[in-house]
Amino acid sequence: MRVGIEFLDRARTIAREVVTAYGAKLPHMRECDVRIEIGVGKGAVAENGNVKRAGEDYGFAIGVHALAGKGALASGYVGKQLGTSDVGRFDSILKESLATAHARAVASADAKVRVKSRFTAAGSSIASLEWAPVRIDQKTIPATYKVDPMSVALGTVQEATLDGSKLIGGLDQSVVYNVVGASTTIIRELFVGSEGIDIDNTYAQTEAIVFVVAHGPNGNLEFYDSLGHQRGWEILEEGIDSGPIQQPGLHDFARHLGKDTVETCAAPPMKTTEGPVTVVVDPHFAALISHEIIGHPSELDRALKYETAYAGRSWFLKGLGDDMRGKRVGSFKLTAFSDPTIEGFGHYLYDHEGTPAKRAYHIRNGVYEEFVNNRQTAALFGVPPNGSCRATDATFVPLIRMTNTTIAAGSDDPARILAEVDHGYYIAGHRIPSIAESRENFRISAIKVFEIKNGQLGQLYRDGGIMADTRDFFMSIDAMGNDWRLYPVPNCGKGQPMQAKRMSNGGPTFRGRAVVTGASS
Repeated sequence: MRVGIEFLDRARTIAREVVTAYGAKLPHMRECDVRIEIGVGKGAVAENGNVKRAGEDYGFAIGVHALAGKGALASGYVGKQLGTSDVGRFDSILKESLATAHARAVASADAKVRVKSRFTAAGSSIASLEWAPVRIDQKTIPATYKVDPMSVALGTVQEATLDGSKLIGGLDQSVVYNVVGASTTIIRELFVGSEGIDIDNTYAQTEAIVFVVAHGPNGNLEFYDSLGHQRGWEILEEGIDSGPIQQPGLHDFARHLGKDTVETCAAPPMKTTEGPVTVVVDPHFAALISHEIIGHPSELDRALKYETAYAGRSWFLKGLGDDMRGKRVGSFKLTAFSDPTIEGFGHYLYDHEGTPAKRAYHIRNGVYEEFVNNRQTAALFGVPPNGSCRATDATFVPLIRMTNTTIAAGSDDPARILAEVDHGYYIAGHRIPSIAESRENFRISAIKVFEIKNGQLGQLYRDGGIMADTRDFFMSIDAMGNDWRLYPVPNCGKGQPMQAKRMSNGGPTFRGRAVVTGASS
């Protein structure tokens, strides 16, 4: 037996009563909320033309958040994975969880008061936690799909992965290993807050990932890439062509990645250039730049040093009152934003704090403008919340996450951007990032690197990429294409314990200057 998404019709009424009537009885409670999530799906993996695994499953989770305290405010959180045996006692589970979250908040608030009074200098850095106000909405948001994930047979998913894996294996004798995985899921999330926020959001999530390893004269070469969208099974059968989101079906995608691996594996290794040269990057490579070099350092918890010990800082902010807002960080050609309201893997209309989503411009015409935030950091920073707080599932505390984060389209013709280059390199497809902890400089490897001579693509190289100081690279951008694309990123990791989150990143073809790196650099 499994708990289906229809259970949330009943759970919604219970959650409203818990956060209002029961929550109001707990002493020194300021605000509280409940998140309930149920996902039902199926997936399969094929390896070298054989079934690796296949199965159907469901997830049922709650997250309960309290803001409470006397003399100071702090938050407390409880997350739990539930099952069918918990359905009959769901009311008591929510109440017990809220009581525990409240007790944790009060204990933390009491500790703040003690430390603040005992340590004058260090204590002055401890702030009472506030949540910035948000619009109070009640809304039900249905899923969008042509083929309901619930209607797809597990055998259909398994057959798709097997066919894709066999196709790759038969492309060329240099292919030594491949894996194809696919899944389709329907997810329903409920957010109910004591302020009156009540959001019921359902969405489909369908994705695939392909790994290919080939062996050539210069050793093995591994490529992997992903498909994905908040739609049904149709995106893997038919593909999708919707504005910036252009993805082939699974079999065409597997074929293209397999051919790229075979072709690039046979190419000579790239040698590192002696200094910065002209580079033209394609939209797929631009996606990883927008993710690593713009998205992560624009997350305000990272910028405020919450992640320093684990994942690093952000060069966009040195301290409160000392940040890059209003300062030039790139050429006037560069604009970048995060926008969960547009289509993509990072799409939603309300985040996991119930905050309405909206576009946040990180960089506009080369000038840094805005971080993505949550209600806590927005209050600390003195800015409105922009709805950028999400978790992998309801058991986890929501974190500030980039959404559909992208470099914006320009007005230049991509063919002309390339044709104007006398000598340089075309950087196509992203592979592996290596980023400084402040994101102030970077090295990112590419799937393919082509030499450009007299505006034409020439020799293909393997194991290449680019390396640059971030600001210098952004300032060097002198052409921005009109061919904007968005790509799915299914595995962005953040936090302790680690949370993996889906989002979309992208950009257009653009031109700048960087060191082109080789395998031995």
